[in-house]
Parts: sequence; structure tokens; C-alpha cells
Amino acid sequence: MSKVSVIGAGNVGATCANVLAFREIADEVVLLDIKEGVSEGKAMDMMQAAVTAGFASRIKGVTNNYEATANSDMVVITSGIPRKPGMTREELIGVNAGIVKSVVENVLKYSPNAVILCVSNPMDTMTYLIHKVSGLPKNRIIGMGGALDSSRFKYYLSQALNANLSEVEGFVIGGHGDTTMIPVTRFATYKGIPVTEFLSEEALQKVAADTMVGGATLTGLLGTSAWYAPGAAAASVVEAVLGDQKRMVPCSALLEGEYGEKDLCIGVPCVLGKNGIEKVVELKLNAAEKEAFAKSAAAVHKTNAALADTLK
Repeated sequence: MSKVSVIGAGNVGATCANVLAFREIADEVVLLDIKEGVSEGKAMDMMQAAVTAGFASRIKGVTNNYEATANSDMVVITSGIPRKPGMTREELIGVNAGIVKSVVENVLKYSPNAVILCVSNPMDTMTYLIHKVSGLPKNRIIGMGGALDSSRFKYYLSQALNANLSEVEGFVIGGHGDTTMIPVTRFATYKGIPVTEFLSEEALQKVAADTMVGGATLTGLLGTSAWYAPGAAAASVVEAVLGDQKRMVPCSALLEGEYGEKDLCIGVPCVLGKNGIEKVVELKLNAAEKEAFAKSAAAVHKTNAALADTLK
């Protein structure tokens, strides 16, 4: 019997819980929030869809009761304030750092063996924070950003190619930020064929640029952060771990020399299985990609330094 707790019943957390249940990724899903009645109401609404949607997973909503999350196999942290139009993810650090720190301390009281998935922004720095405050081995802490950014990259590629989305492959590395993510166009394919066979360099650069501001574009349209794709991306990472899929997914992982970086959480291809991050895959980047990755890493290091100031 698998159990997943989702901390934060806002749009992203609720969507993640919904996908986990609808696809029966977990047998039991606990949705927790600090606001009275929100998680209970959303969980009840989802469970009332079980008959018509045809799923058997159980969803339970609780208000700030971490005891209900006991013995979770995975914990998904979505807590914190979302972006508003014009805000960067980095601007959320002051408020969200305190929230994430408190959540980690509470969930580990009841689920000391859980794999933790961080969704809260700024995601790379919040993932780094979890490493610092939890004492968990590095394989059990995963940052979700690359999975989401890669799904957006594949969407924009499919639009440019006028192709079936399921036949397009591509991934994003680097920081989960509007200026730090790196859509690696050189490795993108359509039915196994490099997309460079179908798209001009100009078209590929537009796809990359659109991907980088994909979240900001939606925030501008919606007036708040997106939730369907982030929630589904988080659920897909949970599925890879609980299902021991050995699937390669771009995630924010703690680097200890890989890609020339240390003491840094940043997006890289990872093999996910029952132990969480089971392997960091080191790509042979070309000179331009190495330069872009180094710049992205420097920006994340800078945000991490701001985190240290916040926690003093």
C-alpha cells in the first residue's frame, strides 16, 4: 500500500493530489493545508468523483494535522505563496523559506523514511534548503522544476513542428527560473529524429525563449501561477519513484562535483526509482551549453546566498 502526502492544498497541491488519485499512482493521498476546511473540502470533492472517474485511491484532507501524514512513502511540498504577474520565483524566497523549513521539520517527525519532492519556489533554493535542514541522504530529496520545464519545452516544440506531442522528446536543464533554465535544443527529437532536421535555428531559438518564460506567460494570463502542468509534473515524478520506473527525468538534484558544481541543487537529468534519485546523468555538453550551465549555476548560488541571509 503506497501513501503520498501533499502539503499545501492550493491549486498546484490539489491538482497533484487529483492526478495521483485519478491515475491511481498512490493508494492513499493525504492533502494538508493550514487553512481550515480547504483540504477537507477539496478531498471530499475529489472522492465524490471516484465513482464516475473510476478510481479506487483514497484521498483524505486535513487541517495542519501532520500526524495524518505518518508513514508516507513520499511527501510533496507545494506550500508557500504563488507568483503574481511581474514577480520572479526568486522574489518568493523570504516568505517561502520559513514555510518550507517548518513543513520539513513536521513531516519528518511522522515520515522519517519518506522521499521528499519540492515544488515550492524558488524551487532550486528550496530544495537546497531541505538538504540543509533535514539531514536526509541526497537521493531522497528531489526538486520538481526540470520535469515541468521539460513538459513546457515539449509543448512548444510540438507547436512549432505541428506534431503529436507524444512523439516529441526534449528536456531542460539548469535553474528553474525565467533566465536560468536551459532548453537543450541539440538533444530534442521528433520520432527519434533530431528536430534540427525540421526546424530552423531561428525557430528553435524561439521555442527555447518561449519555454524559458513559459511560467511567466501563464502568470500574466491567469493573474497567478499555473497549476495544471505543475501539479501533473509533480505527480509524474512521484509515479517514477513509487513505481521504481528507473526513468530519466530532469530534476533539481544536489551536485557533488557533477557538471563541475558542488553544494548546489540545480536541474540535471536524473534516473528516478524506489530510492529517489538513483543516478545523476552527466551529459557531454558542448562549449556553449557548458557556458550557459555555469551562468545558470552562478545565479542559483546567488539565490542560495540570499537564503542564508534570510535564515540568519
